[in-house]
Amino acid sequence: MEDKVLRKLFLGFIQIHILHHAKEHPIFGLWMLEELKEHGYNISAGTLYPILHSMEKDGLLHKDDRNVEGKIRKYYSTTEKGEALLVEARNKAYELFKEIRD
Repeated sequence: MEDKVLRKLFLGFIQIHILHHAKEHPIFGLWMLEELKEHGYNISAGTLYPILHSMEKDGLLHKDDRNVEGKIRKYYSTTEKGEALLVEARNKAYELFKEIRD
C-alpha cells in the first residue's frame, strides 16, 4: 500500500526532474534512468518510457530520433509548453518546500 502511494507522489517529482534536464539538453531514456537513480528514484524502463511518451503526447516534450552507432535513439527536449510548466512547477515546489521544511 505505501509503495503505491509513494509511487504516485513521486511521479510528479520525476516528471519535474525530466522537464528540468530536457530543458538543459536533449535526454534519452537510459541516461534519465541513471540520473533518476542518483536521486533515489529506482524505476524501471517499463515505468520511465510510458512517462516520456505521455509527456510527449501532452505536448511537454519533443522527440527527436537520432542514429547512434547504427541504432535509433530517441532524444527528448522540452517544448515551450513544457518550459512554461517547469517554471510553474518550480514556483509551486519552492512554496511547498518553504512551508514544510521545518
